[in-house]
Amino acid sequence: MPADFASTDRYATTETSGKLGLLPLTALVIGSMVGGGVFSLPQNMARGASAGAVTIGWLITGIGMLALAFVYKNLSTRKPMLDAGPYSYARAGFGDYVGFNSAWGYWLSAWLGNVSYAVLIFGALSYFYAPFGAEGNTWQSIVGASVALWLVHALVLMGVREAAIVNVITTIAKLGPIFLFVVLALVAFNLPTFQLDFWGTETLSLGSITTQVQSTMLVTLWVFIGIEGASVGSGRARKRSDIGKATILGFVTVLCLYLLVSLLSLGVMSQPELAGLPAAASMANVLESIVGSWGAVVVRIGLVISVAGAFLSWTLLAAEIPYRAAKEGMLPEIFFTENANGSPSGALWITNTCVQIVLLVTLFANSTYLALFYIASTAILVPYVFSGAYAFKLALSGESYAEHEGRGLDMAIGGLATVYGAWLVYAAGPTYLLMCAILYAVGIPAYIWARRSHRERAFNPVEMLIAAGLLVAAIVAGYLMWTGAISAL
Repeated sequence: MPADFASTDRYATTETSGKLGLLPLTALVIGSMVGGGVFSLPQNMARGASAGAVTIGWLITGIGMLALAFVYKNLSTRKPMLDAGPYSYARAGFGDYVGFNSAWGYWLSAWLGNVSYAVLIFGALSYFYAPFGAEGNTWQSIVGASVALWLVHALVLMGVREAAIVNVITTIAKLGPIFLFVVLALVAFNLPTFQLDFWGTETLSLGSITTQVQSTMLVTLWVFIGIEGASVGSGRARKRSDIGKATILGFVTVLCLYLLVSLLSLGVMSQPELAGLPAAASMANVLESIVGSWGAVVVRIGLVISVAGAFLSWTLLAAEIPYRAAKEGMLPEIFFTENANGSPSGALWITNTCVQIVLLVTLFANSTYLALFYIASTAILVPYVFSGAYAFKLALSGESYAEHEGRGLDMAIGGLATVYGAWLVYAAGPTYLLMCAILYAVGIPAYIWARRSHRERAFNPVEMLIAAGLLVAAIVAGYLMWTGAISAL
C-alpha cells in the first residue's frame, strides 16, 4: 500500500465551497479542548496530588502535548494528502488495521466524551433545578441531554461550515467566565496556602510523588483532547498552512488557561479542601469561596455554554473521522453517506445513536462524568501514540524530506511525542486499558465487513495476532468486570 494512498482515493473531490479559514479552525481546536474539563480541574487535579505534583504533572503534559502539537503541525505540511488527522497518519505509517484502530479509538473517545459532556451540562444545571441531580444522570437530565443531542445533530446536518461558525461564537463566549475566574483567583491567591504540604508528604493517602503525578495524567490528557482538531478537519481547510497555525495557537492559549486555573486554585483553597469538592464544576465552588454565590452562578452558566460548544465541536469531529475512514474502505460505506448540505450524515446518525444509547445506560447504571471521561481519555491513546510514531518514522527514513534537509529536530519531536503517549498508556493503568480492549474488540466485525465489501483481505499475519490479542484482552476484561474485580471508578 503506498503511503500517499489518500491522493488516489476514488471518492476524492476538488470541491472548495464551504471551506474553513484560520479562525474557525482555531476555534475548532480551542472549542474541542475547552469543554467541561477546565471547570472541573481544581478538584480533578487535587483529588490525588499535591501542589508540587500538580506542577510536575503540568510540566510533563505541557512538554508532551507541545511535541504532539508540532507533530500535527509538521505532518499537515509534509503529508498534505493525508487529510484525516490521526487516522490517516496511523494507516499510512503502520498499515490498514492499525489505521482502522486509530479511527475506531478516536471515534469511541469522541462520542463517549460527548456522553460525559451531556451528563456534565445537566449536573451543572442542577444548581438551578435540583431534579437534574449533581451527577447529571437522573431521568430529567437524560431527557434534557437527549433533546440537546438531537438539536446539535440537526445543526450539523445543516452543514459543517454553518456548525463551525456557531462553534466560533460559543468558543468566544465560553472564555469570558474562565478569564474572570483567573483574574479573581489571582487577586485572592495566598502563597502560604499554595505551599502548604507542597509535596503531599503529610497526606499519606496521596502516596509517592510518582503516584501523585501519575494520578494527574488522565486528567491532563482529557483536557487536551482535541489538540488534533484542525488536523482532523484538514480536508475542509481553505489553506493547508492554517492547520499548523491553528494547532499551535490553540494549544498555547489553552495551556496558559489550564495552568492558571489549576495552580491558582491551590492558592485559594488547600489540597484537601479542593479534593473534597464535587467533581463537576469545582471551579464554581472555588470562585464562590472568593466572591460569594454570584461567582458560582457565573461559572455554572459559563460551564453550560462551554460544554455545549465542546459538544458541538466533538459532534463535528466524531462524525468526520469515521466518514474519512469509510471513504477509504476502512469502515462500512454507511459511514460515508453525505446529505445535500455536504454533512457526513451517515456517520452522524450512527454516532449520535450510540450517544443516545449510552445516555440511557448512564440512567440505569448510575454512571458518572469521571468514569466516562477516564474511559474516553484511554480510548484516544492509540491515535496519539501512532501519530507521534509516524512523525518519528518519517524523520528517521527521510521520506518527504529534501536530500540535505535537517531531520534531527523533527526526529526528536516525533520520538518525544511517542514516549509521552507510551507514558500515558502506563499512567492509564490496567483497569481502563482492559475496558477499552472490549470497545476495540467490538470494532473487529465492522473492519472485516468493510474489507470484504471491497473484496480485500481483512488481516495479514501480524494484524491477525493484534486482533487475537484484543479479543483475549476483551474476554479477560469482561470476566473481571463480571466478577467485580475491576470497575470504572
